[in-house]
Amino acid sequence: MTDHVQVAVDAGVMTLTLARPDKKNALSNAMYGVLADSLERAEADPAVRVVVFQADGDSFSAGNDLQDFAAQATGAFEGERHVMRFLKALAQATRPLVAAVQGQAVGVGTTMLLHCDLVFTSPDARLTTPFVNLALAPEAASSLLLPARIGHARAYAMFALGEAVDGATAVAWGLANGCVPLDQLRARARAAADQLVKRPAGSLAVTKTLMRDVEAIAALMDREGELFGQRLRTAEAREAFMAFAERRAPDFSKVS
Repeated sequence: MTDHVQVAVDAGVMTLTLARPDKKNALSNAMYGVLADSLERAEADPAVRVVVFQADGDSFSAGNDLQDFAAQATGAFEGERHVMRFLKALAQATRPLVAAVQGQAVGVGTTMLLHCDLVFTSPDARLTTPFVNLALAPEAASSLLLPARIGHARAYAMFALGEAVDGATAVAWGLANGCVPLDQLRARARAAADQLVKRPAGSLAVTKTLMRDVEAIAALMDREGELFGQRLRTAEAREAFMAFAERRAPDFSKVS
């Protein structure tokens, strides 16, 4: 367990707050475990009708904890990896998922939003999926879901060039439902969640099921996860993480 994810249930809404602001809410293996456990609990608990994701500090999430990445790349990581449990829980969720996103949303901080049903951003939000910058591959079924949402050209620029999408543009492109001032962000997400709580849960679940091919999404996650794991063990990935640690630009020419 970890205190870096705060879990609260109130009036039918489970709120999951990323609470590691000193690390820009980078997701550690332990945090993934709490998130996965919470989503599984939400599915089993009839008192939970909606799940809201939010974050403390100036960023939604800096993505995966790069120390965990580095440990996996060198084979030093031990124990159960919870990231796939979390991603599968997102894919299989029947409860409506709502997100309030401020500041940086990097990697999985953006791809998890593709599984949310309502997303609200602040103007300072910056959604990025810079997998190629780290010599990795897309995950969370984003290789399908992102181009389906915003088109191939925009998705490729986000994947390959690491181009950022701000809060207002995220709305214009269909990645978010609304862009609101930062001081209103959590209230807007909660208001939406409260509206959903009042809707018939069975109808919401059927609607969500019809809108998503869960089996195809889960299968793609497995394929992406396999390739992602392979990429973590490449010389390119080692160079990317070493460059990050040394605060320099990576030189892929010597390893490609």
